[in-house]
Amino acid sequence: MEAAAAVALVLLMSSSLVSSDWCVCKSDQPQAALQKTIDYACGAGADCNSIHEQGQCFNPNTVVAHCSWAANSYFQRNRAMGATCDFTGTATLATSDPSK
Repeated sequence: MEAAAAVALVLLMSSSLVSSDWCVCKSDQPQAALQKTIDYACGAGADCNSIHEQGQCFNPNTVVAHCSWAANSYFQRNRAMGATCDFTGTATLATSDPSK
């Protein structure tokens, strides 16, 4: 029984060590499409308080930056339930932290 518990612990820990993915919006997409992604993500449970005017991530104040924040927030909150990072082609997965 101890061996099974140890294996389960290792599996749980290893799943948290998998490289992180960020959902980012594509800068070559039309502003209207990016805004639609923001509206959808924020309306479907993304935490968009940070991109409001007084929010900590308001700057850079661009549609693509706000879109990436909203899309990533939605994706991270819902990925365990099968959410994808596509948003009708306006977003894609990145393996490096886009905030750097």
